[in-house]
Amino acid sequence: MNIKKLVKVVTYGTLAAVSTVTIAAETDVEALSKRLEMMQKEMDELKHQIQMSASKKDVQAVRQEVAVAREWRQPDTLIHMAGYADVGYADTESKDGSFNVGTFAPIFHYQYRDLVMLESELELEVGDDGETEINLEYLTIDLILNDYVTLVGGKFLSPIGQFRQNIHPSWINKLASAPPGFGHDGAAPVSDVGFQLRGGFPIAGIRTNYAIFISNGPELKAEMEEEEGEIEFELDGVEAEGFGTDSDGEKTFGGRFGIIPFSGFELGFSAASGKVTVTSIEDGDSELLDGEAARDYDVIGADFSWQWNAFNLRGEYVKTEVGDDNGAGTAASAGADWETWYTQASYQIPKTKLELVTRYTDFDSPHDSRDQEQWAFGINYLFTNNVIGKLSYEFNDALNRDIDQDRLLIQMAYGF
Repeated sequence: MNIKKLVKVVTYGTLAAVSTVTIAAETDVEALSKRLEMMQKEMDELKHQIQMSASKKDVQAVRQEVAVAREWRQPDTLIHMAGYADVGYADTESKDGSFNVGTFAPIFHYQYRDLVMLESELELEVGDDGETEINLEYLTIDLILNDYVTLVGGKFLSPIGQFRQNIHPSWINKLASAPPGFGHDGAAPVSDVGFQLRGGFPIAGIRTNYAIFISNGPELKAEMEEEEGEIEFELDGVEAEGFGTDSDGEKTFGGRFGIIPFSGFELGFSAASGKVTVTSIEDGDSELLDGEAARDYDVIGADFSWQWNAFNLRGEYVKTEVGDDNGAGTAASAGADWETWYTQASYQIPKTKLELVTRYTDFDSPHDSRDQEQWAFGINYLFTNNVIGKLSYEFNDALNRDIDQDRLLIQMAYGF
């Protein structure tokens, strides 16, 4: 289409309209009718000339552009990038305060129609020595079977409880730290490598969600101690961090079931079970692991979340238990358990962007020196729904001086 002629048509029409008003004010009805009739003929003639000037090539180009536009509106493949990042400042009771770059975690999604999606999260952190550490937080291929079931395979965040799989990103977590026992080597599993079925369905009008999984088992560490010339071993910790190989061949089964009886409230129950053997000894000889027998490994958990207007109350409980070694193992004979729970309340002050939050956590381990009780208080400023500034203070009580340190935390988190 000739753009110059089109502009001329619009300009001519505008001037004609102005002229029409002027004529209507200065002439009689008969003169106005003749003038309008003449203008209509001229416009019809010009329109015909523009239509004739458009070649077949021009028409074909327009049709092709329209077809491409329709294709991009309904593509077979969708590519999406999300993630979060945070920076901050930490001032511990007996140490000098330091600025820090917490985490940069890009999340990638590649979806083909409504059939399959690949999702992955990388975690980049700057250590105390300035070195950058890169970890694969999760990577799964999700096969969408129907509206109620998705088959997930790969490395995925543990579905035990809520914190690890849904709340741990810094722009979602309302405090600048994780509750004790919900981090690495704590009571709550971090991630798994295997397969899971997850989704949701209604029961008598009540919404539910679920996750059922099978994965490689965790690794059990023991610590060697020498007392009065005798060597003893104690269970040191359970590492449930999604190992890519199963060193003892034992698998873990588990899942979570959530109920949403009414809007704003969810209640969840979690459990996992399997076998685990001692696979490493800190400061010890690995040959002592020969003949280690498999132990019972069980995890139970419960969580709830209640949102009422600007007030949110949530809590979570997780216990990991490792049974006794009744075989010929030499690393440690007695079992052990790790237990943690927290309750958190937050309230956004009406007509402001300020939010108040408090959290209490109690973490118990087989070693008294690692037990920790914590009160955390914070005030947040919500710049937008996905940008939050946090000012938090933690009161920590523990036998271990390294973790018995009150601290001030400042954090800026951005979810994108």
